[in-house]
Amino acid sequence: MPHSQSSPDPTVSKSNDAQGVPVLEGVAAALGRIPSGLFLVTWRDRGHDRRMLASWVMQSGFSPPTVTIAIGTTRDLLSAVTSGTPFVINMLAESQRSLLGRLGRPQAEGEDAFPGVEIRRTPSGNAIIDSVAGWLECRAISSLPAHDHTVVVAELPAGDADVETTPLVHVRRNGLRY
Repeated sequence: MPHSQSSPDPTVSKSNDAQGVPVLEGVAAALGRIPSGLFLVTWRDRGHDRRMLASWVMQSGFSPPTVTIAIGTTRDLLSAVTSGTPFVINMLAESQRSLLGRLGRPQAEGEDAFPGVEIRRTPSGNAIIDSVAGWLECRAISSLPAHDHTVVVAELPAGDADVETTPLVHVRRNGLRY
C-alpha cells in the first residue's frame, strides 16, 4: 500500500501507550481502526449483579464453539471468570447506543448494575439485557496473560440471537486507549 503524502512519517512520529512505552503513531491509528462490537458482560458476585463494557471479544473455535475475551488485569471480571464464575456476553444492538452512558462506566460499589434497564436471566442466573442483538453464556476454560490484559477462552453452554437486530459496531480514534 503506498504511503500517503499527507500522513506523518511513521518512523519519526511516536506517542506513548498507557505504560509510557513509545508506539508509532501510525500503529496507534491503525489499531484504532480495527472494528469491534460493544458488549456488556454480566456476572454475579456474592448474589449481586455486576457488569463491564467490553470490546475485545471474538469467536475462537467451531467445535466446540468458543469465544475469547480480553480482560484488563485490574478488572473484577478477571478474578471472577478465572475462578469459575459463569458470565454472559450481551451483544449490544445499534439501537442501544444510549445505554453506553449509563452502563459503560465502571459500576460503583453497591450500585444497581442495570438502572432503568429490563433484564431477564440465563439458566445460571446471569443477566441478559432485553433487546440485545444476541447473548452468550460463557464459562472460562483457559486463559493467557497478555501484558495489560488476559485473554480468556470460554465455552458456551447457552446463547441466542435476534438475527433481525443490527449489532453495535465500534471503531476507536486511537488504538492505545478505550
